[in-house]
Amino acid sequence: MNTLLSIEKRNAVLLKMAELLKEERQAIIEINKADLEAYDGDDISMYDRLKVDYAKVDEMIKSVTHLASQDDPVGVERFSFKHDNGMQVYNKTASFGTVLIIYESRPDVTVEAAGIAFKSGNKIVLKGGKESLKSNLKIVELWHQALKENSASTDWVEYLQFNRTETQAFLENPTQKVDLIVPRGGERLIAFVKQHATCPVIISGRGNNFVYVHKEADLNIAMDVIINGKSKISACNAVDKVLIDENLPNKNEFLKMLISKLEGFKIEVLGDAVVSNNHNLEGIQSNDIWCEEFLDYKILIGEIASNQDAITMINTYSGGHSSSIITKNEAEAKLFMENVDTAAVYHNASTRFTDGGQLGLGGELAISTDKLHQRGPIGLQHLVTNKWYVHGNGQIR
Repeated sequence: MNTLLSIEKRNAVLLKMAELLKEERQAIIEINKADLEAYDGDDISMYDRLKVDYAKVDEMIKSVTHLASQDDPVGVERFSFKHDNGMQVYNKTASFGTVLIIYESRPDVTVEAAGIAFKSGNKIVLKGGKESLKSNLKIVELWHQALKENSASTDWVEYLQFNRTETQAFLENPTQKVDLIVPRGGERLIAFVKQHATCPVIISGRGNNFVYVHKEADLNIAMDVIINGKSKISACNAVDKVLIDENLPNKNEFLKMLISKLEGFKIEVLGDAVVSNNHNLEGIQSNDIWCEEFLDYKILIGEIASNQDAITMINTYSGGHSSSIITKNEAEAKLFMENVDTAAVYHNASTRFTDGGQLGLGGELAISTDKLHQRGPIGLQHLVTNKWYVHGNGQIR
C-alpha cells in the first residue's frame, strides 16, 4: 500500500502535470487525431467526447491547476467529542485508498477525474475505452513524468489495457485491492460494472432531464432554458423532455416559436398525442420513449395538466439527474423543487449547470444519481470516506 503523499507533494504533482500538458499540447492533439481517425462508430456524442482540441487541453490545464489551489480534503475534522472518561474523540475525512475509474471515449477524464481522485489521496487505476487508447496512454505518460519529477511512485496512477473479458475478470476478482469504482459512460457500461463489481460503485447515471413550463412561466426564460438545454447533446445534463402546462397563456404561439427555433438548430422535435396533433409533429409510438436518454439532436414535448402531474411524470420517467421548473410563482417552484426526485432541481435556470465546475466544486469526478454516499456532482470534498481518531491514556470499558 502506498503511504499517503503529503498535500505539498500532491499539489506539486498537479502543478507539474499542468506544465506538461502545456508543453505537450500539440503532441496530445496529434495523437488524439489518430484515435479519431480509427473511430469507426456512428455515435456522434461519443465522437464529440473523444475529440481533444486546443480548448479541451486548456480545460485539462485549468482543472489540475485549480485542484492544486484547493484545500486538502483529507484529515478534515467533521465531529469531535470529549468522553466523560477523558478520551478525546475526533471524526476526520480519510481517503478511500484505491479508486478505479472506468470510462468511455473521454481523454479529459484521464486528467480531470484522475486529478480529483489523486488530490483526495487515492491511488488511481484507469480503464479507458479502446477508442481513446492512444490519447489516454500519452496522458498517463505525463502523469508518470509528473510523479517521477516529484520523487513519487508511478504506482499512484496506473492504466489497465484490458479488453472486455479481462475487465470483467478484474471486476469480479481484482488482482489488487480496489476500494471504490466510478464508471463514466453510457447505460451499458454502468450496467456492466454494476453487474460484475465486488466493491462499492458510484453510479454516474443517465440524464434524460425534464423542463416543466408552468402556466405562470416567463416565456422568454422558458425559451432560453430549453434551447440552452439542447446546446450540447453529448452532455448528461442536456434536456430531452419538455412538459408544457396545458393552461399556459399563448401556449400555441409559444410552442410554434419553440418548435421553429429547435428545428432551426437541426433538432428533431417529437410530440405527445396533443402536441403532435396540434403542431404537425411526429407522434410517439409508446410511453417508453419518456424513459429514454437521447444523447442526440432530438427532443420530446408534451402537455401536462398541473405542477403535481409534472412532478409525478418526472419521478416516473426521468434519470434522476436534473429537472427545471419555469415559473414566476415562488410557492409552485418550492413545491416542485422539494418533491421532484432528481439530484439537481432548478427554478428558472438551465439544467446545463449540473456540473462540478459550474456549481462551485471546481470540477467533478462524476455526477451521481445514487443517493449514497453523495448525490449530484462529486467534487474533491466528496471523494473521501471518514475515520474515527480516539486518544486516551489507558481508558477501558
